[in-house]
Amino acid sequence: MFAVIKTGGKQYRVAANDKITIGRIEGDAGSSAEFGEVLALGGDQPSFGAPFVDGARVVYEIVEHSRGDKVIAFKKRRRQNSKRKRGHRQDHTVIRITDILAAGQKAESKAKAKKAAPAPAAEEAAAPASNEQE
Repeated sequence: MFAVIKTGGKQYRVAANDKITIGRIEGDAGSSAEFGEVLALGGDQPSFGAPFVDGARVVYEIVEHSRGDKVIAFKKRRRQNSKRKRGHRQDHTVIRITDILAAGQKAESKAKAKKAAPAPAAEEAAAPASNEQE
């Protein structure tokens, strides 16, 4: 399944686990949020909004904040001893799409799944240690 989202005046086609670089958005690295401005959902049953799909959301996690390459704007008027040099670096945010939800769907609790997985592994690691001491 994929979605077309709108953020920062631009449109992006995203799927689950995609990493994209967008214009700067508020939030700390590692925090999670969601986009409500979903223009289209694709897959087995595509749906298109007018302008947005009702109830559709795209959940994302902020990976990092960074800045783009420096762009130099140099202007010179020949034979007039006039020149101007300006630089600009755009702020960016790298995000990872975690889930695409249609109307009525709920986000999966991935934090619970991560916490449940290490618990059995810890018990298995403790069992061989007790056998070696005997």
